Amino acid sequence: MVEWSSGTATAAWSALHLGLRRQVTALMAYEPGVSIDGSFDARWLPSFSRLLEEGKHVAAMTTFLKHTRLAPIGDAPTVVFRGLAFLLLQGAEGRDARAMMPTTPAEIGEIVRLDSDGSRYAAVTSPALLIGGQKSPTYLTGVLSHLCTMPDARHVILPGLDHNAPDLNAPDVVAEQILTFIQARLDGRS
Repeated sequence: MVEWSSGTATAAWSALHLGLRRQVTALMAYEPGVSIDGSFDARWLPSFSRLLEEGKHVAAMTTFLKHTRLAPIGDAPTVVFRGLAFLLLQGAEGRDARAMMPTTPAEIGEIVRLDSDGSRYAAVTSPALLIGGQKSPTYLTGVLSHLCTMPDARHVILPGLDHNAPDLNAPDVVAEQILTFIQARLDGRS
């Protein structure tokens, strides 16, 4: 079994936790949502949850984008994040985003609940490739080297890529990393 996860940080986190429970042929994750020593700051989550419960989707998405730093607009004023949130919630993709928003509090809550020193992941013995984007927030990429306490893991930070690389911005670049990793395993190289 080969386990690949992307799409959300918690999906990639789930791949790591699968590796804690069973050996897989290869485990690959792009920016797994892991908090090590408080690296994942979720102080914004109560505000997000309240806004979501009030049906204020644009305000909730604005909070999410501003505090997760997943939008490539740096420390722009809140009004810029609000405009981006409004645009992201339009059309068919916006409907999908709105439908997924209610899962965010539970997902982020689980990441925070399982915050640790990272030593638990040393029990993952499956060959693992941990990938991150150089333009992604450090709370997502900074943990990758800590996760390499896994005995057969390596990590790579891809230049110029961000958190959306696997599914939106550069799926071919991420796929090449995965193919190279799998081919090396098949050829008997580490």
